[in-house]
Amino acid sequence: MEDERYVHIVDDDDAVRQALLLLMASEELAARAYASAEEFLQQYTATEPGCLLLDVRMPGMNGLQLLELMKKKHVSIPVIFITGHGDVVMAVEAMKLGANDFIEKPFDNESLLRSVRNCLQECVEFSSTQELERNMQSRIASLTKREREVMQLLVEGKQNKVIAHELGISPRTVELHRAKVMEKLKAHSLSDVVRIALLSAQYS
Repeated sequence: MEDERYVHIVDDDDAVRQALLLLMASEELAARAYASAEEFLQQYTATEPGCLLLDVRMPGMNGLQLLELMKKKHVSIPVIFITGHGDVVMAVEAMKLGANDFIEKPFDNESLLRSVRNCLQECVEFSSTQELERNMQSRIASLTKREREVMQLLVEGKQNKVIAHELGISPRTVELHRAKVMEKLKAHSLSDVVRIALLSAQYS
């Protein structure tokens, strides 16, 4: 499915990868496995929703280095670190870089699955927020300079004749601009205009 969320498993241990793939399959969670951070980077598409199960210690690029690189490239995906007993300090460092959780080996299946499900839900909410942001910004961008001025004054609660006076135009012209603002923002009421303007300001 186009909107299917994948659990991306990055671990150099074949047995761990297979065990995690089987665990995800038992819960009907779609999963993909990668033997290294480099392999993951080659195959992962940043627009795909999902979460990342990431081993800390791997040959070549380790998990922390991968997270740092993704952060620099503004790649946003919820990350769960899988750590050995001696890797907790690194895992805490990863949390400071934005990782969502870390699970110690040998991991408890239920704890891991709970964390995975939380991350998958987070990625859905994040994707929805991104889509909302793009939608609002696109609508605002379609307004002319004058229409934006009228919108801003409407949001401030000013009536048409007051707006007309402040902008040096006729009340009839304000009405025409107001109608265009409503049309372009796909707003059905003034409250819709206010909500869209506030959301746009929040995400800008």
